[in-house]
Amino acid sequence: MEKKKTDRADLEKRSSIFFEIGLIVSISLVLIAFEWTSTGFKTNEFEVNQAEQAEQEIIPITRQEKPKPKPPEPPKVTEILQIVNNNVKLDDELQLQDLEADINTEVKPINYDVQEEEDQGDGEIFFIVEDMPTFQGKDVNAFRDWVAKRLKYPEIAAENGIQGRVYVQFVVEPDGHVDNVKVIRGVDPSLDAEAVRVVKSSPRWTPGKQRGKPVRVAYTIPIVFVLQ
Repeated sequence: MEKKKTDRADLEKRSSIFFEIGLIVSISLVLIAFEWTSTGFKTNEFEVNQAEQAEQEIIPITRQEKPKPKPPEPPKVTEILQIVNNNVKLDDELQLQDLEADINTEVKPINYDVQEEEDQGDGEIFFIVEDMPTFQGKDVNAFRDWVAKRLKYPEIAAENGIQGRVYVQFVVEPDGHVDNVKVIRGVDPSLDAEAVRVVKSSPRWTPGKQRGKPVRVAYTIPIVFVLQ
């Protein structure tokens, strides 16, 4: 007799179901494998970046310092000793003169009277006194006008277009003449020389007085050079 298979024992009918289950399992394994490898790669990359950053922070920055030069040594002072021969005799004895006086000794008296020295104002220069000097009966402004009328513009300064203000100082002496003429602040050598020349050619002043005595009085005036 032939053996007959039951419907439960026939597996060919369920082969499609097994195939689908196997396919689903294999696809799931593949997906799990891909997800596992990608997650592990990201984790490793992050750890590597942290390691590199930690190494960079640890490395200190060093600078090479230049050696400081040593201060110069102070010069040595050598003491010079002067040797004296033993044969040289030194005068250690103090010689006293006979200061004893007798009845016949003439003693000259010492005059302790202090003589007052005369006040010589000729040597001292004043800037302000009780009676200021006058020029032709007027003040210093009259002298400035007198100087301005007698100036001759130097040709060199005129050709080069040089102009400005020269400050000249001078002293009115007790006899009234002008002395010690000098430039305090100049502009050009030619202009300075012309200003000094005119001031030196000044006529006599009426001298200034301090306590009723003629004294030396200094003035400083500006002399203006302007091209017309």
